[in-house]
Amino acid sequence: MSPTALTIKRRPELPLLAGECCGPLLRAALSERQADDLARILKALADPTRLRLVSMVAAHEGGEACVCELTEPLALTQPTISHHLKILVDAGIFTRDKRGKWAYYALVPAALDALSAILSTTSR
Repeated sequence: MSPTALTIKRRPELPLLAGECCGPLLRAALSERQADDLARILKALADPTRLRLVSMVAAHEGGEACVCELTEPLALTQPTISHHLKILVDAGIFTRDKRGKWAYYALVPAALDALSAILSTTSR
């Protein structure tokens, strides 16, 4: 196996979700980087299955859910749900915690708060 095959690819932190944004979208022009980050976040949320996953995980007991708990309610296969969850993790909307053979996902509350602040018409 080549050394590059063992490299773990990490997504860069999205500054918009880390509280590094300027303020409401309508009050100041976004930089190119901010626009790219915001588009990536909105693209991750612009899917009915992913929106359902966000609401299901957030409403789940303890605020986290395992893939195995999401397959039946969504009537999708585990690989399909895992794909959608990966997109949400990469966008900074979910965290992933591996426990044994299962992965548990939880909403990053600050992510939705930051998105809300960006899309707000008033400053906070």
